[in-house]
Amino acid sequence: MNDVHLITHPLVQHKLTLMRKAETSTNSFRRLAGELSQCLAYEVTRDLPMHEIEIQTPMRAMKSRVIDGKKMVFLSIMRAGAGMLDGMLEVMPSARVGHIGLYRDPKTLIAVEYYFKMPQDTAERDVLILDPMLATGNSAVAAIDRIKELGPRSVRFVCILTCPEGIRHVHAEHPDVPIYTAAIDEGLDEHGYIVPGLGDAGDRVFGTK
Repeated sequence: MNDVHLITHPLVQHKLTLMRKAETSTNSFRRLAGELSQCLAYEVTRDLPMHEIEIQTPMRAMKSRVIDGKKMVFLSIMRAGAGMLDGMLEVMPSARVGHIGLYRDPKTLIAVEYYFKMPQDTAERDVLILDPMLATGNSAVAAIDRIKELGPRSVRFVCILTCPEGIRHVHAEHPDVPIYTAAIDEGLDEHGYIVPGLGDAGDRVFGTK
């Protein structure tokens, strides 16, 4: 699939397998989500533009590379995106954080926005949208629509799991937004959940039903 980056690193796949297991506890699931997100952070930022600056080491002066300009904004899709946010911030602690609150209408599966808050200088930054599951794609498309109104330098979507239906929906609406994921599962069930999947990521992160 065009512009879908499947992260097959052994550590990523090992942690994902543990997350999928029904007997994995809330504590372990939350920890694994954070650890896996750290791994994804390195992959999704692999091609960030850089430039050289002059620095002084304890031994001598030298030129060394840093990321160009202002850095990242993480846009967490509430509430499940919080399960990825801490892991991403472990790798990039200087990143700004935004939140968008979306809930899925149980009958139509359409995403309904109830909250949106972003840093004021988002237009000067690259945005990573975080949501563990890219299922129907409705929430992803709604979040991308909203963030593009602010004119960021770039937008990327990062998830732990996705499926062909979600990918097709996102790229039908936003073909310029790359998707980074640890797995592409078979598809959706009649309720719009990914199968075989790992269940409801939000419930498993927070221990709710």
